[in-house]
Amino acid sequence: MLNKVKLALRINNTAYDSEIEGLISACKRELELAGIASSNIKDTDSMIIQAVTLYCKAYFGLGNSDSEKYMKAYEHLKSFLSLTYNEEIVPVNVSETDEQTETTSNEVE
Repeated sequence: MLNKVKLALRINNTAYDSEIEGLISACKRELELAGIASSNIKDTDSMIIQAVTLYCKAYFGLGNSDSEKYMKAYEHLKSFLSLTYNEEIVPVNVSETDEQTETTSNEVE
């Protein structure tokens, strides 16, 4: 996650890693407090990555003229996530689903 956020912030050194890691942790905690299941706050989920990136873009640096724009976008995404990621997302195993459909189809015939 750190490398993805640094790329979005256009940072290519380690001087700010501690500050950015703190922002990432704060964002994840805020998402939990907004009702998003902690099991859904994964570093590989594109929606979570986007939320963390927007949060970091809003709070990173001094004199950030776009801070309000990024915070507004983050708040909208956080609201969406709190409605849709509030329960654990269980991945569906496609082969199991296919087997169930096949069994049901054979039973109907």
